[in-house]
Amino acid sequence: MASDDLGPLTDRLFEAVLFDSDGTLIDSTPVVARSWARWSHKYRIGDSDVRHGVPVIEIVDELIDPPLRPQALADIRSYELNDVEGVVAMPGAVEALRALDADTSAIATSCDRDLMEVRLAASAIPAPPVVVTRTDVEHGKPAPDAWLEAARRIGADPRRCLVVEDSQVGVNAARAAGCATLGLRTTTAEGPEADARVQDLSRVRFHKDPDGVRISLR
Repeated sequence: MASDDLGPLTDRLFEAVLFDSDGTLIDSTPVVARSWARWSHKYRIGDSDVRHGVPVIEIVDELIDPPLRPQALADIRSYELNDVEGVVAMPGAVEALRALDADTSAIATSCDRDLMEVRLAASAIPAPPVVVTRTDVEHGKPAPDAWLEAARRIGADPRRCLVVEDSQVGVNAARAAGCATLGLRTTTAEGPEADARVQDLSRVRFHKDPDGVRISLR
């Protein structure tokens, strides 16, 4: 197992921490695997063609012929919305969110609003008031829109925000927004190429004081 290292994030002061959801705060792996396997089988798509961290509508537009796209989108949304078995909080997620507050934390996800609400309820994580979904922005990840909107809503400078992500797509979006990045090895063995990488949120601690937020290894 690769060692945890905060590298350039050590002792850095942030205005806020912005979290991805699936694979970062919420473990929806069983649902995602079941839903996309079912969908891929129906539409004869190879499992490896489905990219992690990309909004559903963009996957459908990329892989499905135009006449079939409305039904294909409706199918995958139905599969995911009606299955929450095995959806739980990721290690360290609850502690990380409780260490912060409404002014220093937000979620930005590739999920649509209705799916995000279903998974937040199932995982029982203490979500911050600001949750930006694919429904709320014009362009999904890897465009920076979601991260920029999350920072805007809590009144933080994106260049002074830390984004926590498990996918390379999400890290690329965060970098495009000017944010620092912490990659998690929850989805792949190496994790995304970020400013620093750790196994999961249980390996770090967030410290909030009047000047901002710092992060340290446990």
